[in-house]
Amino acid sequence: MMERADSAQKLYTRMRLWEFPDQYVIEPTDGSSGASLAVSRIDGSLSLIEELPHCNSVRVPKIRTIFGVVGMLKLVAGSYLIVITERECVGSYLGHPIYKIVSLKTFPCDHSLKNTTAEQKKMETEFSALLNVAERTCGLYFSYDTNLTLSVQRMHDLGDESKLLPLWRQAEPRFLWNNYLLEVLIDNKLDPYLLPVVQGSFHNFQAAIGKDIIDVTLIARRCTRRNGTRMWRRGADSDGYVANFVETEQIMQLNGFTASFVQVRGSIPLLWEQIVDLTYKPKFELVRVEEAARVAERHFLDLRKKYGSVLAVDLVNKHGGEGRLCDKFANSMQNVTSDDVRYLHFDFHHICGHVHFERLSILYEQIEDFLDRNGYFLLNEKDEKMKEQLGVVRTNCIDCLDRTNVTQSMIGRKMLETQLRRLGIFGAEETINSHPNFDDCFKILWANHGDDISIQYSGTPALKGDFVRCGQRTVQGIINDGKNALLRYYLNNFSDGRKQDAIDLLQGHYIVSVSREMNPSSQKGGLEAVASFPLALSFVLAGFFFATLSLRQVRYDLKHLFLSIMWASLSVGLAAFVRANGRIFCNRPRLHKPRR
Repeated sequence: MMERADSAQKLYTRMRLWEFPDQYVIEPTDGSSGASLAVSRIDGSLSLIEELPHCNSVRVPKIRTIFGVVGMLKLVAGSYLIVITERECVGSYLGHPIYKIVSLKTFPCDHSLKNTTAEQKKMETEFSALLNVAERTCGLYFSYDTNLTLSVQRMHDLGDESKLLPLWRQAEPRFLWNNYLLEVLIDNKLDPYLLPVVQGSFHNFQAAIGKDIIDVTLIARRCTRRNGTRMWRRGADSDGYVANFVETEQIMQLNGFTASFVQVRGSIPLLWEQIVDLTYKPKFELVRVEEAARVAERHFLDLRKKYGSVLAVDLVNKHGGEGRLCDKFANSMQNVTSDDVRYLHFDFHHICGHVHFERLSILYEQIEDFLDRNGYFLLNEKDEKMKEQLGVVRTNCIDCLDRTNVTQSMIGRKMLETQLRRLGIFGAEETINSHPNFDDCFKILWANHGDDISIQYSGTPALKGDFVRCGQRTVQGIINDGKNALLRYYLNNFSDGRKQDAIDLLQGHYIVSVSREMNPSSQKGGLEAVASFPLALSFVLAGFFFATLSLRQVRYDLKHLFLSIMWASLSVGLAAFVRANGRIFCNRPRLHKPRR
């Protein structure tokens, strides 16, 4: 399906990287006859060479196999080459192999640093340290042969000329994870080295229903416009781009037919934030309230252009802290709703609680008409379009992880059943539940999908995943939710700030400049210079320990009553201080000036 005819545009699939003293050389070793790419270790400049440099017998260069060039990143004085050193084939997409990046490695091109000032060297060191975090980026996928950034419907609608373009030129920029990193290679017209990478998820399975073999694939594409971590990227920016925006496509292939159904998720499209302050659930803060309607309007205008009709399903609580966001979202939607845009609030926790997720059938009854009208994309065995998807369901909760994934998996299940009835595989009342093996595979598919998206945004697998995976809430699932909730708390407060800096650097949201102001850790003074949450927690626990010891001795000597009160008071006072000054103890992002 949709083969690329021009073999001259093929990407190199395997290369050898030579580490010479003054340059790196990337040599294609997949049978291609193309030129090698030389990268200067002095200034990062690029050039194509026909022959490898002469090897000095005294100093033999290091050699390693790589599987793709992710891009180049320019910092204060040096540039950094990022390549794929390990990959894993995770399945196929429309007949083409799909790979997951297992390992990234960064190669510095910073020999020119020796001619820079001490301040520039210091800044370069601090920024380049973030690349160690970047190397651990998870959920990155690529293909040498097909465009992972486009849904089946959008790929089918590409013109014949567009299908002959290099993959990076076909790519949807908002889902191209290395869009910024490829700029230098694009400027140098290095098409065979320009490998598009997406962040998200890719899972598939095959199952038999009678004599028919069904192939089901689930793909997530994470938008890079407002990429980030859970507490450090909330809501929308002034252009209407939202945090944790993910396009999910469910693809079913059967007897030559291909059906595709797309859903999206994304943070509430208002200007809001949660400032990390060591509390378990920081307060929701609405920012520039007067712009709310305009931001929501921009967001849904963009969705309409890309997907057609939109049904916004809001799963947040009607009361409490979430209730304020819910009310503001609903009010902002009054100016946006039309024949093409609908808003529906469904209080997930109030209706379903923590165990009765089968009550999502109530939601399905309210959205069934929208799904019937806007449908899904369907190709026959001749690659002819039989049906197209005319609209999209946009689901959100607060994080757009746990409640959202449970809801999207329910919608995906219903649509897959509809498609199988259309193709004559299912009878009128037949469901996926009627086929235990198929049902189990489908649950695992969506549970893994939800875990991948959650790990990228929050650092942990999705909560409520036991329902998606097993079809019901389990004791072990509830225990795991408790563990993951505590781990999220730790990561959000003490790890994600640095991770956010690395994301902003890689995505080009922060452009490094010598003239820019920085807030390096060495400039912290006073309490912030020595503040440490583990240290503060140790003092609090020690205070309560000594208070308990003193209390046990009260029956022998009343002075221990005074000591126990003193220790308890010190512990409570310190705990209150830590809470009031929580932001001092948190690991905050330091790259404050965005690119756009």
